[in-house]
Amino acid sequence: MRLAINIPQIDVFSDDELYSFCRANPELRIERNEKGQIIIMPPTGIETSFRNSDLLTEINLWNRKTRLGRVSDSNGGYTLPDSSMRAPDVAWISNEQLALLPLSDLKRFAHVCPDFIVELMSESDELSDLKDKMVKWIENGIRLGWLIDPRKRQTYVYRAGSGIDYEVVSFDEKLSGDDVLPGLELKLSDIF
Repeated sequence: MRLAINIPQIDVFSDDELYSFCRANPELRIERNEKGQIIIMPPTGIETSFRNSDLLTEINLWNRKTRLGRVSDSNGGYTLPDSSMRAPDVAWISNEQLALLPLSDLKRFAHVCPDFIVELMSESDELSDLKDKMVKWIENGIRLGWLIDPRKRQTYVYRAGSGIDYEVVSFDEKLSGDDVLPGLELKLSDIF
């Protein structure tokens, strides 16, 4: 279960205040939604952590071959155009987008939307909440997003311009990086 916290003395944390709050509470997984609410997420179970590590490895191996951008894990926060700060389980950002960022932005929650993200459903997540979150990712500019549901053994694939529409891909079918991650193909039944 995720917890949204309203802090009465401050209507909305500025980016600097949010960064300071996160640094003061390193044991917490923190995000900020577009309404300015702070969201505290519980740690995942070890099985979800194993799966996330496997996904991160696959994207990293693809990126190491192509050298088309950079990969971040769930500790990397992104400040999105709607003012939310999100930390997807896996994210990839192109070299073109990275070149536009000031170096100082890389030391904090960068003001950029990644090109690609993965949200891996954990034991405490609700599918409807994650589907809403994926729509927010699309509205903020991701080009491709995978919402992976290990319980149902399927992935919801969101693409730029698709709005709330998504494609459902079973774990036995190949996921494609499309033109966002060219050449990436991944069958989740091989790693999960």
